[in-house]
Amino acid sequence: MSQTITIDPVTRLEGHGKITIQLNGQGEVEDAHFHVTQVRGFERFAQGRPFYEMPSLMARICGICPVSHLIASAKACEAIMSVRIPHTAAQLRRMLNLAQMVQSHALSFFYLASPDLLLGMESDPATRHIFGVVGAKPELGRAGIALRRFGQHLIELLGNKRIHPGWVVPGGVTEPLSPAKRDEILSMIPEAYANVQLALAAYKQIADSFQPEIEVFANFPSLFMGLINEDESVEFTDGALRLIDARGNILDDGITASKFTEVIGEAVEPYSYTKFAYYKPLGYPEGCYRVGPLARLNIAKSMGTPLADKELVEFKQLADGPVQGSFHYHHARLIDMLYGIEKIEQILSDPLILDTHVRATAGVNRLEGAGQAEAPRGTLMHNYKVDENGLITWANLVIATGQNNNAMNKGVLQAARHYIKEGKFSEGILNRIEAVVRTFDPCLSCSTHAFGQMPLDITLISADGEVVDRVVR
Repeated sequence: MSQTITIDPVTRLEGHGKITIQLNGQGEVEDAHFHVTQVRGFERFAQGRPFYEMPSLMARICGICPVSHLIASAKACEAIMSVRIPHTAAQLRRMLNLAQMVQSHALSFFYLASPDLLLGMESDPATRHIFGVVGAKPELGRAGIALRRFGQHLIELLGNKRIHPGWVVPGGVTEPLSPAKRDEILSMIPEAYANVQLALAAYKQIADSFQPEIEVFANFPSLFMGLINEDESVEFTDGALRLIDARGNILDDGITASKFTEVIGEAVEPYSYTKFAYYKPLGYPEGCYRVGPLARLNIAKSMGTPLADKELVEFKQLADGPVQGSFHYHHARLIDMLYGIEKIEQILSDPLILDTHVRATAGVNRLEGAGQAEAPRGTLMHNYKVDENGLITWANLVIATGQNNNAMNKGVLQAARHYIKEGKFSEGILNRIEAVVRTFDPCLSCSTHAFGQMPLDITLISADGEVVDRVVR
């Protein structure tokens, strides 16, 4: 008889999800799905609100990456206002976004992934967590905690709050950087460098031992998308999107926020509240693509900072062309962090960084606007429509997790088929299948925003198994 294996909940993720694995009568895996089981409705909540409230409202979507939503939302509002923000405001936003990336990646790598990497996929679940890491590898545990503290404290210094700062507003930021805060941030940089370099060295020492997992953790050809500068260096806050194929050929380039929906479509499946983004010219599901740290490093020709550039050269030697294995998201995440710390230091040397002109003002000059940025997990797009009074009439958010959703599901199926034979499995095998999802670091609360009508299928079954009624939408 057929059998369904359910992993519920999937642990060490941001949000609520489960995995179901369907076995046939011979105990072989027929199918597997990653289900996002929570639903939130921020796109609907926003309707009727003044557009200038959107950044602070949208930041409430997530407590892990609120800055990404702040920035993408503010950029959409600025498109409605038809303004260009001051140079110093753009630099301060860039620094805030990088600080969030560092703290979020530290959470992902050290708190969520490192128990598998440092303690082992088969280690005791009772100690397979950050406290177990601190106990077994105290130096690395402290480094992870310190890197997260670095990013969070920098956000607090700039935005006056560690979570949901209201500092980013349409037109720029609410207040300039003070000399005292600049100097405090600079004083934190050396320790941050030491901690991320410690983590990189430790990861490289153990990576080869995970070669079996590397081969089957969502390791398949796909497209990749991310923001890039004109000089083809990595970008998080500005720039335009580039899409490459599995061989590294450019499929689409210069994709601005206003053109995003011309290129990217979204599909729905009945088993998840998260949508499935795809590249429209290839259709769904063939247009599957990945975003986030792995995509950014596959697309970029350089990082734009000396230490991260050296790491990028080494990273690109992992494959002839784009690196396909999603296990390498962990490595890419650490390089992202190193780049972020270097770039923050560079921004603080900008002679205009203390300039007090940090906000442009305007009213409604367009009835629609879109903004995009790189969140830690990948590309994030906000698109709004307003009426003549500036009230939101429609909103759509395309989240990084939705863009990785197809790849995550394919990865879960790939790993399940590799590890589960004749219906036999262990806790360590199920943990490996969970760990496939962790490589993407999905943010499930970010990813679920009802747009239009979600699919609905309700079946009423009597006690003897007969279908009494069914409602389908």
